[in-house]
Amino acid sequence: MKTIRVNTGRPYDILIGRSLLDQTGAQCRAALPRAKKMAVVTDSTVPPLYLERVEASLKQAGFQVLDCVVPAGESSKNVENLAALWEKFMAFGLTRTDAVTALGGGMVGDLAGFAAATILRGVSYVQIPTTLLAQVDSSVGGKTAIDLMAGKNLAGVFWQPSLVLMDPDVLNTLPDRDFSSGMAEVIKYGCIADRNFFDFLTAHASREAVMDEIESILYTCCDIKRNVVEEDERDTGLRMILNFGHTIGHAFERLGNYETWTHGEAVAAGMWDAAQIGFGLGISGGDDDGMQELLNLLKAFHLPTHIDRLDDGLDGKAWNAVVEAVGLDKKNSGDELTMIFLKRIGEAVAVTRKKDTVLENLAAIYGRS
Repeated sequence: MKTIRVNTGRPYDILIGRSLLDQTGAQCRAALPRAKKMAVVTDSTVPPLYLERVEASLKQAGFQVLDCVVPAGESSKNVENLAALWEKFMAFGLTRTDAVTALGGGMVGDLAGFAAATILRGVSYVQIPTTLLAQVDSSVGGKTAIDLMAGKNLAGVFWQPSLVLMDPDVLNTLPDRDFSSGMAEVIKYGCIADRNFFDFLTAHASREAVMDEIESILYTCCDIKRNVVEEDERDTGLRMILNFGHTIGHAFERLGNYETWTHGEAVAAGMWDAAQIGFGLGISGGDDDGMQELLNLLKAFHLPTHIDRLDDGLDGKAWNAVVEAVGLDKKNSGDELTMIFLKRIGEAVAVTRKKDTVLENLAAIYGRS
């Protein structure tokens, strides 16, 4: 088992190891010695796969367990489900020394974490991510949120988990599309911080090759994020580089009502568009900047580099929806927008430009100049 210590304001461990799911109770008991009750939040795809094992382990460790199952899909990350979780926690008799466990993908982690952060002014929570995307990204760093009609993750708080448990074996049940979606975030880490890791992924450009090295890959991604989060827990400086591809990606997700494209697919297209915009703005450039390598790696994992509804017919309504969503990005300041660009593969930089300038460059990519 590999361990990464995250030294934020509320320090915690990330544990990575095969068959770790069956150690859930013992690990939670070690991290939360005073807790008596555990509310397990999950989505409708997980119970047939892993809920019984997690429950049994928690009960063996002396926890009283409450199941809280929400429908699968990003649309469940809303204020109605948040309020329903609060009521279930209170009916269960949850106290400030008890805890919440998020068992599932990124949506579950965001929703459960926000619920834990806000009930009783904050109770502990444990992340048990069951998707690749959640393991390498959303389960680490303490960002919790729900979506609003206006956009994704617009209501939330920073609330660090007490423990993150990653069992790579759970990825064996992940559909290929969801595995590829997670690889978008894996590729992101190579793009923003580690050229050698990017090259490693290029040499392991298939699901089978990745799974052969999965513990090392998870460790590398989480360690990069640990380093960034420890320096900038509240996303005001260095942590912004973790948003490479996300400003445009979130706009694409909203365009598809969070159903047409997965988060990873939208981020992949957002990364490629950001790379091109950075090239156009003169932030990156030259024959060795890695543009073609990035394109090839995204394609190797069957990730989109363009969003069809903008490519096919260039529908004006769709374009206006993207413009509006980009304008709602949390990194907006007046008429300026801070976006993450690549100086080269392995080195990202936050650059502030007029929002209209960014949109003009994005429009040119999709033939709307």
